[in-house]
Amino acid sequence: MSKQLLIDYTPFNISPQMIMESEQQNNGRVIVTGVLQRAGAKNQNGRVYPKDILMREVTEYKKIQVSERRALGELDHPESSVVNLSNASHNVLDVWWKGDDVVGKVEVLSTPAGNILKELLKSGIKLGISSRGLGSVKQVNEDTVAVQDDFELVCWDFVSNPSTHGAFMRPMNESVSSKKVKLNKYYKVNNIINEMLCDLTCKCSLPGDTK
Repeated sequence: MSKQLLIDYTPFNISPQMIMESEQQNNGRVIVTGVLQRAGAKNQNGRVYPKDILMREVTEYKKIQVSERRALGELDHPESSVVNLSNASHNVLDVWWKGDDVVGKVEVLSTPAGNILKELLKSGIKLGISSRGLGSVKQVNEDTVAVQDDFELVCWDFVSNPSTHGAFMRPMNESVSSKKVKLNKYYKVNNIINEMLCDLTCKCSLPGDTK
């Protein structure tokens, strides 16, 4: 089986008050803690990450990326297996397990993308954290696939619009009518971020453009 880019979304609940408290307690630095990923449970994409595979990758990630202070991630939806340094917005300072959850301590960087992320969080914009990795999947049943042993974790990114990747389009336990409202809100936030990043990088893409 050939490897594919696997991107999976997890809500990351941070309040503006928590951002302000972090700045006060860390000499202006924004450091937040939350769940990065969950093992053994089917996510919005219908994927299950076996805990033994995810434990292996998290251990390797912590040993190399985190310990060497290069556990960088990006803002919004990169579609590459390589972290783009010009769009780096945060650095993972630590990761650990809490039951089946991968929990992380994340510092928002004082980079152009990091400053955008910080202002969005201060404004109470609901963002998520999205794992990015390479690997193959195997069909388990009609609506579930299991990530296979060749999975390689790349990073975790902050994202606004899970609908960019098919399975993010339907928030769990939402009716058809409320889905449209949710998606419109996500779409507007995503457009705002894209416009900001466009101004910073001079690289613009319109909805529907192909790469």
